[in-house]
Amino acid sequence: MDFALSEEHRAIVETVRSFVRRELVPHEDLVERLDEVPDDLAREIRGKAIAAGLYAANFPADLGGGGLDALSLTLAERELGWTSYALQALVTRPSNILRACQGDQVQTYLLPAIRGERLDCLAMTEPGAGSDVRSMTTTARRSGGDWVVNGTKHFISHADVADFVVLFAVTGTERAGSGRAGADHAGTGQADRDGRRAISAFLVDHDTAGLTVRRGRPSVSHRGYHHCELSFTDCRVPGSALLGAEGRGFELLTEWLGASRLTVAACSVGRARRVLELAAGWAATRRQFGRPVGQFQGVGFSLADMATELEAAELLMLRAAWRLTRNQMSDTDAAMAKLYASEMLGRVTDQAVQIFGGMGLMSDLPIERFWRDARVERIWDGTSEIQRHIISRSMLRERGA
Repeated sequence: MDFALSEEHRAIVETVRSFVRRELVPHEDLVERLDEVPDDLAREIRGKAIAAGLYAANFPADLGGGGLDALSLTLAERELGWTSYALQALVTRPSNILRACQGDQVQTYLLPAIRGERLDCLAMTEPGAGSDVRSMTTTARRSGGDWVVNGTKHFISHADVADFVVLFAVTGTERAGSGRAGADHAGTGQADRDGRRAISAFLVDHDTAGLTVRRGRPSVSHRGYHHCELSFTDCRVPGSALLGAEGRGFELLTEWLGASRLTVAACSVGRARRVLELAAGWAATRRQFGRPVGQFQGVGFSLADMATELEAAELLMLRAAWRLTRNQMSDTDAAMAKLYASEMLGRVTDQAVQIFGGMGLMSDLPIERFWRDARVERIWDGTSEIQRHIISRSMLRERGA
């Protein structure tokens, strides 16, 4: 079994790593202080990412993307995880769901997103529908040749800078066992006793009448990378806005979630490696009782545990990416990688604060920022509890339970 990266993979890692250190990291303090990326800086970084060939790396080369396979992309995500989401998001990877674009949607949404001319955001979560996606109540009902959308979404990342929304809404009721969508109760989104909500995906421009985008509540994690609330009030979109088949939005969503969970794992690994380097450097140079604090067993053993957990998380990440490259990645593979890597990052950043002592909580060092930012990784793209459910469900199904 060969664990070595190919020459091509090493070149990708070095290219992304150099870009992150040179073009993104120097702006971290500014973004943290302002809680935003200034528009001129965002345009500059995005332009450099496009020029470097790093933009839309997750899309095929024949569409204008970077054409990276899943393993290469995961390695790139790991390197991007070294820095903040607000900055790495400017090296944009448009949502994979856009691959479902057909007809005029390709020219209007897909290709402009790949070229960096338009930015997308994905609207799934609602105040009453987080982990239980099927309980969403935002509806889209037919009106002539159009769809009329009503409802509210929240925790929608970077919607304040996006040009269009990939929206998920209830369009009917899916009959049990049929997989087909039918009419619901007058467009209320309430499922019949015999079925469940049928979810469809739509492409909605931000300037569409009836759509309002507001900045969400202030968050302690990932300053400058904002979450927003989206309100749809009799928002009328054309029939051509339907992305994929009616009632099949949940399948599109499921395809996207596996890759997104692998992204969370990769970013967690990349960030944890940076934190570990800082903690090890501090432990080697900070002196108490006449010697470096790392020589004390309490600190030295903590570093050993941090390094071991990091390596284990990276192996889970690489295995899932390798399987995804071969179209063999299961939901359990993605869940294990996301669960372990995100929780590992939480433990590593918490222990780093302990190693730094009081200085670990001071804002003139980045440790407290990594500590704050790490917490959300266990929540978004599927909570740790959801990942454990996926893993245990798979185990029990194999045994007929």
